[in-house]
Amino acid sequence: MLPEMTEEQRESESKETGRLEAFSDGVFAIAITLLVLEIKIPQDLPENQHLGDALLKEWPTYLAFVTSFFTILVMWINHHRLFTHIKRSDNTLLFLNGLLLLGVTFVPFPTALVADYLEKSDEVVALMVYSGTYIFLAVFFNLLWRYAAYKNRLLARNANQSEVQGITKAYNFGPALYLICFIAAPISPVFSLVIALGLAIFFALPVRDRKAVPPEQ
Repeated sequence: MLPEMTEEQRESESKETGRLEAFSDGVFAIAITLLVLEIKIPQDLPENQHLGDALLKEWPTYLAFVTSFFTILVMWINHHRLFTHIKRSDNTLLFLNGLLLLGVTFVPFPTALVADYLEKSDEVVALMVYSGTYIFLAVFFNLLWRYAAYKNRLLARNANQSEVQGITKAYNFGPALYLICFIAAPISPVFSLVIALGLAIFFALPVRDRKAVPPEQ
């Protein structure tokens, strides 16, 4: 039986990761905003080409933008989800979170590569860089969570163990699933991009392990 937390303890616990979350939110916001800069207005069209046709030819840019926008949005949702349970921090957690944000800030670059090279001779390289970036992100999401959750090292005293175990199980698949995107790129670059979008949808869903042991009272 855990002793009941005082109001002062609850307030202290809720503030300890506040600066880390605020800084991370700012990085996510900047990264997701920069994506739109890759959508260009068609310029200097030949006389026989209409604007509508030129816009339709930019479909790889739109697909890359939507996939990356939604994926960053889902990463932000998952980051927020983790920090509903993570209530303490230390230097290692800050470092792991910083490396995760390194990957987030890099996302606009592979997005631009995909937008420029999809349906061109080097599209496979572009998709491999793109999916490789998400492998990096999946690995550091795992490291961040596993470090914090190991024996409830940095979790809230009353963390819901059902949700904690559900997150851990869902994250087990992340790096391997993005590795499939990487392997699929040489076979079908567009299919690799579609898989990445599907994974973003998967990780957006709430996770819960219904068979997990309930938290101590």
